[in-house]
Amino acid sequence: MYLKSALNSAETLLARIGTALQSPLLLVLRLYWGWSFAQTGWGKLTHLDRTAGFFASLDLPWPKLNAILAGGTECVGGILLLLGLGSRLVAVPLAFTMGVAYATAHREELGAIFRDTDKFTEAPPFLFLLVVLLVLSFGPGRFSLDAWLRPGRQKS
Repeated sequence: MYLKSALNSAETLLARIGTALQSPLLLVLRLYWGWSFAQTGWGKLTHLDRTAGFFASLDLPWPKLNAILAGGTECVGGILLLLGLGSRLVAVPLAFTMGVAYATAHREELGAIFRDTDKFTEAPPFLFLLVVLLVLSFGPGRFSLDAWLRPGRQKS
């Protein structure tokens, strides 16, 4: 009985700690990966011909248009993610963009999802996709413009 009580107490303590760390963790993830998205998107837009050429080599239709869409989504979406503004909404097109990256530029790594998980998780889109799925699932946290602008929020 004592062991069960100790385990319950430990679980309760860890749940409180985890809850307290959720918003700071989401803030760090949003800041780092929002900035990373913005930088990669900006790079695509400022080197549009090179990006369009790469997209053409992947046999993507309308490579220049797709380069503009991917770069714009990453750049603007990254800034919004960084700020925590429209976070869940912007996570959807960012996740879609990373899905397309896997399906086109990282097809081999995507195919290895079950047979060679290291190859899948080491592909460049993986961490970008993971972070936007975390933000989509848990929201941006307390330290975001979404939380600050939310109607009925408690003012401290």
